[in-house]
Amino acid sequence: MKTLVLISCVKTKLHRSAKAEELYTSDLFRKSYQYAMSLNPDMIFILSAKYGLLPPEKIIEPYEMTLNSMKAADRKIWSATILENLKKYADPNKDKFIFLCGSKYREYLLHGICHYEIPMVGLRNGQQKKWLKEKLKHGYM
Repeated sequence: MKTLVLISCVKTKLHRSAKAEELYTSDLFRKSYQYAMSLNPDMIFILSAKYGLLPPEKIIEPYEMTLNSMKAADRKIWSATILENLKKYADPNKDKFIFLCGSKYREYLLHGICHYEIPMVGLRNGQQKKWLKEKLKHGYM
């Protein structure tokens, strides 16, 4: 069984093209990425509203787009594309997925994945940062 971590994109970005893992600069993203790395997963992907499923090393341009302002029908289409792309790397019926992202980024993905964890479910932005800080401080794996 593979383990994949999925992190959502964030609004705060560099103003130039960069690797996806470097483009997103918010404290929440940085801590989420560090936490994802500490889990030693088989793969980490960033869920981008514009670019879809992003490997961290993929170079992309900055953009202004979020699923939070998209209509449900558009989020369903986006999610279907993400699920199809995930199948290139993992088996949604057998592998484990860890979601480090808000509900709009995972809501239509969960029905297509059998084994998943949402460690920060129900936590608001500030609470997520605090949770991540504690996990990173104690070297939680």
